[in-house]
Parts: sequence; structure tokens; C-alpha cells
Amino acid sequence: MVPRVLIVAGSDSGGGAGIQADIRTVTMLGGHSMTAIAAITAQNTLGVQAIHAVPPAMVVAQMRSVIDDLGVDSVKIGMIGAAETAEAVAGVLEELPGVPVVFDPVMVATSGSVLADAATIAAFARLMRIATLVTPNLPEAAALGGVEAIRAHGAAVLLKGGHAEGDTIADTLIEPSGARRVWEGERIDTPHTHGTGCTLASAIAAGLGRGLPLAEAIDRARLFVRIALREAPGFGAGHGPMGHHRVRLDVDPGGATPNQITLPATDHAASFAFYRALGLTPIVDSDGRYARFESAGGVTLSIEAAAEIGGRPLVFIEVADLDAAVAAARARGIAVADPLDRPWGWREARLADPAGNALCLYHAGENRRFPPWRLPCPD
Repeated sequence: MVPRVLIVAGSDSGGGAGIQADIRTVTMLGGHSMTAIAAITAQNTLGVQAIHAVPPAMVVAQMRSVIDDLGVDSVKIGMIGAAETAEAVAGVLEELPGVPVVFDPVMVATSGSVLADAATIAAFARLMRIATLVTPNLPEAAALGGVEAIRAHGAAVLLKGGHAEGDTIADTLIEPSGARRVWEGERIDTPHTHGTGCTLASAIAAGLGRGLPLAEAIDRARLFVRIALREAPGFGAGHGPMGHHRVRLDVDPGGATPNQITLPATDHAASFAFYRALGLTPIVDSDGRYARFESAGGVTLSIEAAAEIGGRPLVFIEVADLDAAVAAARARGIAVADPLDRPWGWREARLADPAGNALCLYHAGENRRFPPWRLPCPD
């Protein structure tokens, strides 16, 4: 299915956050974006120079226009712009029971610019009562009275840990029941973090609109953000935009995805030079026996010493849940080896097709294109 995601948020003239980031995220995840622009900003990577709130009646008109014609599978709320707009948006969404709503309570831009006044923040209460999930960072959670105060409105909370100190970032999901799940990841050292909150919330909304369970939608959204951070193009003199356009092949929108093949090599140096001459970018070169290349579209190709892979190509098929994929294959009578955790960050299970071709089901996330020993600056 193609999830229809209604985004209520502000426009970012620099394209790094807001509606622009939301549209790119939903599109790259296979969804259809519909928008109700609540505010217009003049901003770039250095800060926000001006904000113009769109009249609430116009925001409502945009929402009703797309709801009445196209329908909605999920909603993402970002920058609202004014307290009256928050109340008006809530009034429309209260008419859509059962539609998942992800509310990112945007108050301050990455640059430090204030995007919501005290009255607007107070009006967030009604939106939190409607929301399926609220996604505050640490300062936003504090401004809203803390996690328990947010939960009191009935929504789940994803507390984002990017503002905490340390090399590890922990994001914590607190369900309405009080159940918790924590995701941890190594902090990615980059100044180009503009739009991370917008992107995460939109990616979650796209997943919920597709029918994914909340935790699975968050897991996929976090991966999307991390790859986009690593792929940031480096635009601007401040907090630049992320590389949304480079993410799609790293996130499985549903189903098995063949996206890598390993070919046998009898002369590593010759094969390495050959594929590099074809225009592929080397991202791993290990011990004169293994190398991995990346194409412009993100698909990867590997070469490995022929003896180590039995002298035949090995096709890798990415799956979102390796254990579930192995169980499903076995239920259909397919012989699959037990899953193994690999030291390079992959989890995989080997099998063969009826012709004897070697296959590998795997889940790697960002480690597929960004293994711990990725070449630093391939030329």
C-alpha cells in the first residue's frame, strides 16, 4: 500500500527541516505526502530570520481539502505557529478517530531559534490528547512538564536523547501502559543535524500509516535518520540539511530486498581495480581478500576470495526481521541455517535456491553501507 500521510507543519525555506524534510522523508519511504502549511519561515543553516503564521482558517482549509478527497492513513504534526492554529488543528483531527497521529512538539530550531511562544506551548495539551505518539527531545519534554505529564494525556512518548551528553544516544519509548523500550546508537559526529526531529516524526508517521506496529515504525524511522545524517551533503555554513535522498535502499518498506551480491575473486588486486574502473565507489577493502563497492543508487557489490565463498556468487537479501523470515521459510519447507551474529554488525542466515545458488538472508541496518571499518574518504 501507499500510505497517505497528512503533514501539518511549517515551511523551511532552507529545505532542511519542516514541510520540506517531511515530504522528502515520506516520499523516500514509499508514502504519499499531503500538507497543511501552518507557518512560513525565512531560515537557513544559520538560523531563522522571520516567521509568518498562516491564518488558522487557511490551515483548516488545507486539511479539509485533502481529507475530504484523498483520505488520510496517518498524520504528522510539527511546527504549529500559533495557539489558535493548534486549537483549530485539534478540532479537525478530533473528527478522525482511529487515524494515528505523531506529534512533534517543535519549540526551538536546531539553530536555537524559538519557534513556539508560551501560549502555543500551552495549547499543545489538546494535540497531545489526540496524539498516538509525542516525540519530544529532552528540553521539549521538560517544557511540557516531563514525560509523565505528557503521558497523562494518553499518548505514548518517544523521548529523544540527542541533547544528552556522551557518545551514545538513547531514545526511550514509554507506552501508555508504562512499558518501556530503549534504542541506543553511537552518536554520529556531524554538524548537519537540521531537521532530525521533523524527519524522525514523519518517518514514524509513514510507518504507522503503512500499518506497522509502533515499535517497528520507530525502529525503521531511527534507521532512516541515522543514514540521512551519515549522508548529509554538507550544505551551508551552519547546521546543514541531511541526505534524505540517499536513504531508500537502506530501509525496507516491506518485503525481502535483494540488494547485494558477493562475487568470487581469484586476484583481489585485479578485481578491485576492475570494479573501481567501472565507476563503483570502494567502501571496504579488507586484508587483500574482501572488498565492498557502492553504486550511485546505494546498491552494494562485494568481491571475496573464491575459496572462502565456494567459488560461486552469493546473493544477499535484506529482511526487516531475520528471525521471522527464517521461521517463515522453514514453515514452507525451505532449509535455512540458524541465524548468526557477525562481528561486522550483520545478522545473517545462509540457504540455497533449487538450483544450488547460494543465498543469505540478513539484517544489517546502517552497517551495510557504513561498517565500522568503512574507508574514510574513497576517491
